[in-house]
Amino acid sequence: MSAASIQPMKIRDPSADLLCDEREIFDALLPFEGAVVLELGCGRAEKTRAIANAGKVAAITAVEVDRIQLAENLRITDLPKVTFALGGAEAIPAPDRTFDIVMMFKSLHHVPVDKMDQALAEIRRVLKPGGLAYFSEPVFAGEYNEIMRLFHDEEAVREAAFASIARAVAGGVFELVAEKFFASENRFESFEHFDQRVLQVTHSDHRLSSELYETVRRKFMAHLGPQGARFRQPMRVDLLRRPSADA
Repeated sequence: MSAASIQPMKIRDPSADLLCDEREIFDALLPFEGAVVLELGCGRAEKTRAIANAGKVAAITAVEVDRIQLAENLRITDLPKVTFALGGAEAIPAPDRTFDIVMMFKSLHHVPVDKMDQALAEIRRVLKPGGLAYFSEPVFAGEYNEIMRLFHDEEAVREAAFASIARAVAGGVFELVAEKFFASENRFESFEHFDQRVLQVTHSDHRLSSELYETVRRKFMAHLGPQGARFRQPMRVDLLRRPSADA
């Protein structure tokens, strides 16, 4: 898809009805064969593992700012193409023009708002000319969001993340290659599973009062059925390119 054919950027598309695993999206958009890849905010390294195990990339550097999670990742021994490192998107521990692809999965909105533009500049710096930057961000909508906003309202930071991407494109820092809207499915076997995977994550300090905890539990339990709880999460992907003509 050429940059000239891209419609104006938008933060959400209520008409989007594609439900899929995000792997279908990034496998279709990204040329992984032989690529040197950087993943920023890799978390539990689930996407890292999927991409590495597909066998196409040359190498992945997976960076995480949370020292507790990084310590867990450093115990991984079965991903020889992956190097785990400490760092944030606003100060990437890598030389200029190192990577063919940089990816951020639902993590740009976790960068401090006043550092988001710096993060985009850093990503451009470490990309080779013509290299691709892939950003997936949750759209602020849906039933899952209504539970999350009880204790962790991310509307402002998600809007700030989109605004930062839009500024980078408008200012010529990046070229817009594609914008894709879809929905993923968040699945939880039980409230205990939700508690472990969401409330107890080490990168966020969710200190809920007993009253708020019970409110969150009740709202979650309203969605729990024989197959657990299933939530449709609207998503946006922005695929950007560092201009090939960069000196």
